[in-house]
Amino acid sequence: MKDLTVSNIERQNVLNNRFAIDEIQKHLELSGMLFEGEYRFTKKMVAEYYGVEERTIERYLTKYSDELSANGYVLCKGKSLKDLKLQFAPVINVGSKTTQIGLFNFKAFLNLGMLLTESEKAKSLRSMILDFVIATIHEKTGGGTKYINRRDINYIPAAITEENYRKNLTSVISQYVQGHQTYKYAQVTDLIYKAVFKENAKEYREILRLDSKDNVRHTLYAEVLLVISSFENGVGAAIQEQCKQNGKVKLTIEEVERIVGELAEHPMQKPYLNDARTKMASRDFSFRDAYHGNIGEYLRAVTPEEFERFIGDQSVDFDRILENNKDVLKRLKQAEDE
Repeated sequence: MKDLTVSNIERQNVLNNRFAIDEIQKHLELSGMLFEGEYRFTKKMVAEYYGVEERTIERYLTKYSDELSANGYVLCKGKSLKDLKLQFAPVINVGSKTTQIGLFNFKAFLNLGMLLTESEKAKSLRSMILDFVIATIHEKTGGGTKYINRRDINYIPAAITEENYRKNLTSVISQYVQGHQTYKYAQVTDLIYKAVFKENAKEYREILRLDSKDNVRHTLYAEVLLVISSFENGVGAAIQEQCKQNGKVKLTIEEVERIVGELAEHPMQKPYLNDARTKMASRDFSFRDAYHGNIGEYLRAVTPEEFERFIGDQSVDFDRILENNKDVLKRLKQAEDE
């Protein structure tokens, strides 16, 4: 089980998932103060819930001030404090000379619960949070995350683009590259995969726990497919040019490897490679519970916008779209071929 107390990325993946947060909030049924559109909790309320002293809360607020503030902890003062006193004076029980009071919203309340190691109630809450996160993602995706990448509205055009560039590269490999008539295609593909996300197809399948029959490209995110398309196009063109310079002698796999390596090192590729690696490492870690160690340095929390894209209102039902738009997709694919 994941330990939320030690990983800021894992905590933020929970807190950025509004669907899980909503379900947790319904389940807990906490009675806070509805103030300025959100339920708020004083340090005293939070301390009583978690069964710790207020000074413990203060210690965590000092140690994790940036994280808790980013997730909704605020210092209420000025006009807001005046309004709070008017509405909830018996609840907050502060003197007239108090100039500010710390307030947690529900996200900040959960954030603290994911940090507190002194509280048994917080420990139980962390276990429940992880259960809700898993259940919510599976409910939104229909029971699995193998093809969660397809729920992005950008996936279909990216997949069509990549397929056409791949066809062109396959033709180039057939004509201009030496090697086994079957294996050389997989070898070049692995070279490109290694350049883009530092894993070959076999390694990627193992990390995502895919079957040998599963098509790797069908599980890749749109941003990754577009970078692969760029490599397929560039490598194909470079192979043809090199073959001409070689007097039409077919290239060896080693020569193709050098071409791929040079393309990967080109400064123009760096921002696109960084983006693709970040998206793959971060989304697979959050959505698929899969860790890509070779690109672990790119790991970050999935943004709220990404949760919307893949499990929210912006996400799409890939199979339904295919069924309803067969003719449109066929014409689009034909246009890409021309």
